[in-house]
Amino acid sequence: MRGLSIPLPKATKNKNPLILLVLFLGLTLVVVIYAFLFLRHDPTLTNLDTRLQGMSIQHPLGTDQLGRDVLTRLLLGGQQTIGFSFLALVVALFIGVPLGIIAGYKRGLVDRVFMRIADGFIAFPDTIVAIVLSGLLGPGIGNLVLAIVLVKWVNYARLVRSTVLSESQKDYVVVARINGLSPSKIMRKHLFPHVVGHVLVLASLDLGKIILLISALSYIGLGAQPPTPEWGAMLNDSRPYFHSRPELMVYPGLAIVIVVLFTNMLGDYFRDHFDVKKEVQ
Repeated sequence: MRGLSIPLPKATKNKNPLILLVLFLGLTLVVVIYAFLFLRHDPTLTNLDTRLQGMSIQHPLGTDQLGRDVLTRLLLGGQQTIGFSFLALVVALFIGVPLGIIAGYKRGLVDRVFMRIADGFIAFPDTIVAIVLSGLLGPGIGNLVLAIVLVKWVNYARLVRSTVLSESQKDYVVVARINGLSPSKIMRKHLFPHVVGHVLVLASLDLGKIILLISALSYIGLGAQPPTPEWGAMLNDSRPYFHSRPELMVYPGLAIVIVVLFTNMLGDYFRDHFDVKKEVQ
């Protein structure tokens, strides 16, 4: 029939990831408060008389091979793993985003120098470069965070640069230049808002990778050092007791899997939410 049209249903935003985000942040806050206010066990105090005990009221998740409370070390280890992962990510963002905006907008010599540096960093896989840098800097969680920052900032700088190169040719930037707006204001007020979505997507997906990287390098001895509780280091410490007490490896391993899975789900949501090519006809 003439004039007959069938309206398509409007796209509805999936709020489940946002609910998960609120729950995750709330749970993290509870864990931090609980760890500092209610945990009564010293995470580094050894007691061989209580080693490898099972679950009890005093030790809800039992004790490890040195008699240390597993729950205490698991919660404080989460603070180490997640906290230093966030730190590495934030520092990489603070370095990569401004450099990417400047290189993409200024171009010329600044852009050429940046690209040569970036090409040198991306010539090898991130994990290999991080392992090499950690080995050169020496074992320790601080050196590991520094190595990850040196590896990760390039990804954000290249992403931002490519976005700025595209946006700087559009009419609103040309009009801003004609009106006499300074380059710093153009980069801050016009270009930066357009890169936030892309950076947020990459950062949310990258957080899980950084958590895995910190845990993996701590597992092989390049990250957190004993007796500091950290999930990767806890996996390594519990490895000889896998057959007799497998839960000692299951607890930190499961914690890593859950957190990384959540960050990946959040990254998928942001990727769909900020996809400007996704339109409902």
